[in-house]
Amino acid sequence: MTFKIISVDTLMLYFEQVISEETLDQIQEVYNALRGLKGMVDLTPSYCSILVQFDIFTYDHEQLIDIIKEQTIKGDNQIKKQSKFITIPTNYNKNLDLLRVANHNSLSTEEVIALHTQITYRVYAIGFMVGFAYLATLDPKIITPRHSTPRKKVPKGSVALADRQTAIYPQASAGGWNIIGETKFDDFHLFEIGDRVQFERV
Repeated sequence: MTFKIISVDTLMLYFEQVISEETLDQIQEVYNALRGLKGMVDLTPSYCSILVQFDIFTYDHEQLIDIIKEQTIKGDNQIKKQSKFITIPTNYNKNLDLLRVANHNSLSTEEVIALHTQITYRVYAIGFMVGFAYLATLDPKIITPRHSTPRKKVPKGSVALADRQTAIYPQASAGGWNIIGETKFDDFHLFEIGDRVQFERV
């Protein structure tokens, strides 16, 4: 783990620059440890980093770096949580891009559905809107690029995939991902870094 000072109250933590479950586990542990510290203003974890905004009247950069290093070395984070397992009931019948994904990968739509539902995904990041969880990684057999021209409106609850990721749109939004189904799941606040997610056909 390395550190970079971004601004007077912001610090970036960089982990190994490899998207993997091992890196995600490290990020999850440090993220949960930081959540237990006073003086944290905002924490933004991503695939290989955590952006930390802190109260400058509680820490300076050097103090916070020392605390993070100490907790990492100890490896005894008392507030470390077990990842939640979240099941997403998904209707694959009403969709716009299921056939596109199937054709792109020379598969049937039933094969696409089977491959999408058989994997337990991990939450690697949350954004670009509140509750939008980036779930990875897709089976290589259904990897499909984004649309070159995004749709002006993707309905709330759309289950979609792009490249090696899948996700649920927590609200109506413009977007270029491939919509392969829909869900009535609405508890998007439940998603946290490291959680395990599986889609279930209904």
